[in-house]
Amino acid sequence: MDSSGIKHMEKIYDEAAAFVHLMARETGNPAHVDVRLSVIRQELAATGTYTHTANELAFGAKVAWRNSNRCIGRLFWKSLDVFDHRDLTEPDDIFTALQSYLRHATNGGKIRSSICVFKPKHPESYDEIRILNNKLIRYAGYETDAGIIGDPEEVTVTRLCTELGWKGEGTAFDVLPVVIKVPNREPELFSIDKNDVLEVKITHPELPWFSELGLRWYAVPVISNMVLEIGGISYPAAPFNGWFMGTEIGSRNLGDENRYNMLPEIARRMNLDTKSKTSLWKDRALVELNTAVLHSYREAGVTIVDHHTASHQFMRFVEQERKAGRDVTSEWSWIVPPMSASATEVFHRDWPNKIKTPNYFYREE
Repeated sequence: MDSSGIKHMEKIYDEAAAFVHLMARETGNPAHVDVRLSVIRQELAATGTYTHTANELAFGAKVAWRNSNRCIGRLFWKSLDVFDHRDLTEPDDIFTALQSYLRHATNGGKIRSSICVFKPKHPESYDEIRILNNKLIRYAGYETDAGIIGDPEEVTVTRLCTELGWKGEGTAFDVLPVVIKVPNREPELFSIDKNDVLEVKITHPELPWFSELGLRWYAVPVISNMVLEIGGISYPAAPFNGWFMGTEIGSRNLGDENRYNMLPEIARRMNLDTKSKTSLWKDRALVELNTAVLHSYREAGVTIVDHHTASHQFMRFVEQERKAGRDVTSEWSWIVPPMSASATEVFHRDWPNKIKTPNYFYREE
């Protein structure tokens, strides 16, 4: 092995050692550290990598959530359900596992925070299992002469799916298939059974015409384009979910100009003056859209949290971490909600945006 290889192996060992010591401190089981590190060093020397135990994987995935600077929902990090599917290599088997995971996470609307972890990437190889979708469930974005139908953020994935032979119905809410890529194979398409995609139709408690907009959104936000890193080992296929904060759907997915851009139509139906910014028509339409989202999810019995409650929960997380002797890190622009920001508890705060590991990192596209 040349000097660069040795240096790379030492780097992995150092990260593994830091993780093993962290786990030992927090689980109150320091006795096995020396033995475990000896095994890891032997594995690294023989194979260039090492294998996490099931307990290490579960602990690492949970701590990665705790360390996620962009997540406001970290109060519940200990409750993450971890599904270990590192033994699977065939696309069919991977998709079957994803379906089972999604059913568990959906739980009839009582969403369970979960993660489904597949085979890690070997440090010396470019080959890896990947789910090419940004989110496990997302609506297609079709490019037409009249503009984009559906979700503009999903145009690239929709184009990929179309090139691979998929044909949607052309509506604004067509659920995309899952695209799975394994080493030495072309990407393969898999359609999620409609019974496994729980969706919520958006209505308003006081505006009857809201249902005429035909809006809907899915129940479970599964992020599938992030890499789980634990102790120097990367898991490029590790989709995970929490539940939605209402503003993610109302303010961003349905409200943003570069997404579904529903504010102008809602304002029109509310008879608001859209010619003048000082009429605050966007603000008023935004409040009603978010009201509709929260109302609809609760009426459907699907877990959701409003931005004020989520902010309060994050402050409880901060206090929880303080008592545990840990510093909280966060990316302020992601923690502060995109609506009524200064009215939430997290607004007048400042935490260092320091990156810790284990963690989840966006992969290079």
